[in-house]
Amino acid sequence: MTRPRLRDLGIAVGTLSPGPHNAITDVPGVWVGHTTVIRDEPRVARTGVTMVVPRENHVWDDYCFAGHFSFNGNGELTGLPWLDESGMLGSPVAITNTHQVGLVRDALVRYSVEHGVIDGFILPVVGETWDGWLNDIDAFTLTEEDALAALRAAAPGPVAEGNVGGGTGMICHEFKGGIGTASRLCRAGGGAWTVGALVQANYGDRTDLRLDGLPLGRLIGCDRVPCAYPEEQDPGGSIIVVVATDAPLIPTQCARLARRATVGLARVGGVGHNGSGDLFLAFATGNHLPAGDRRRRLEMLDHEAMNPLFSATAEAVEEAILNALCAAETMTGYLGRTVHALPLEDVTAAWAQRAW
Repeated sequence: MTRPRLRDLGIAVGTLSPGPHNAITDVPGVWVGHTTVIRDEPRVARTGVTMVVPRENHVWDDYCFAGHFSFNGNGELTGLPWLDESGMLGSPVAITNTHQVGLVRDALVRYSVEHGVIDGFILPVVGETWDGWLNDIDAFTLTEEDALAALRAAAPGPVAEGNVGGGTGMICHEFKGGIGTASRLCRAGGGAWTVGALVQANYGDRTDLRLDGLPLGRLIGCDRVPCAYPEEQDPGGSIIVVVATDAPLIPTQCARLARRATVGLARVGGVGHNGSGDLFLAFATGNHLPAGDRRRRLEMLDHEAMNPLFSATAEAVEEAILNALCAAETMTGYLGRTVHALPLEDVTAAWAQRAW
């Protein structure tokens, strides 16, 4: 059964309006696809792959400017040295579990070779978070075909959230977490733009969880809903954030946008623990960068015009994390461990009692 999103509960955070799907796919040409693997034999699998695909999968030969930010670096996002050097993204962005980053990366390389879109070499961007509490991560369940299936499944429109794709086995603020997405519309530099975010949320203490300032995690204690981990265990965890916009930004501006994902994370209660891989990537489709062109004409917003985009990023990331929590369902997995869903009746009750 599909659980409601945050706005389906009558709760809206921020001041900007969302796009029609309130998803990263509201940015024109951005698609999302998932492969979800759930089985108990021969070994327990609660894992998958999520693909964020710019330019209707033409990003292989029509690059996007991009930038990134590491809030805390105990994680992996491949391809960053060349992204730093060139400022360009030339592949979909994939997210999976910690032990299978290499496999998903190699699958994207194989796809580029088999489809003739490679230009000498390719260094795909693949991120990860650790799902080993619910998934037998040492079983190396995923195959290259699973990764390619997520790419083939990529499509516009509404995006499945919660226990799907790379987020299948993830945990957020000691509730069931996973994939979430949201978008915001804004005006900047004389134009109207869309900013979208997709998160793989797998981080955080229960007591830090906030809903528009409400100390939600403290209102739903472990006596009400069991916490994911034993009391003596540090929750640790990680979050990958992908931000997309159709605004004409250059690489340094994309990096500035990626940094603002930190604001959205902080609003929900992320603090960047030592064991957390909090890695954020932003790309912009407002300029076309065809492979092989030796001279390009570009547009860019003035730096002073970017404030609305910063606000849009913070709001989209904040709501994407909350959507992941709302959508995710209780899951039992590896070694019989159970992680409980955020109780939505408690969320609406707390919201109704807020003082603002």
